[in-house]
Amino acid sequence: MTATHSLVSVVDDDESVRESLPDLLREFGFASQAFSSAEEFLASDSVDKTKCLILDIAMPGMTGPDLQRELTRRRQEIPIVFITADADETIRTRALEQGAVECLFKPFSDTALLEAVNAALRVS
Repeated sequence: MTATHSLVSVVDDDESVRESLPDLLREFGFASQAFSSAEEFLASDSVDKTKCLILDIAMPGMTGPDLQRELTRRRQEIPIVFITADADETIRTRALEQGAVECLFKPFSDTALLEAVNAALRVS
């Protein structure tokens, strides 16, 4: 699988994000799959195939940071780009300190997303 066809998984409880982001990622040349929760992602067969995870920070049940910790516990090293509607710089700083490649505030530009995904793929 080339970098342009790498699987980028989107985990967000917001249906509009789950519908729009995979389409945008496919336009960029990536394979993409969307999940409505961290639990749904963990139960899927996509975990082992995912080369970059676009992950919402605040979700009901298991949050984005919870999923990040669970993946670390399982020794699943997937580069993470967090996305959040809460434009609090301390959240971004904490996410980056805990190993995220990037943390984007919604709404973010297509360019910012592409740059973050490409940075994550360079890490993987």
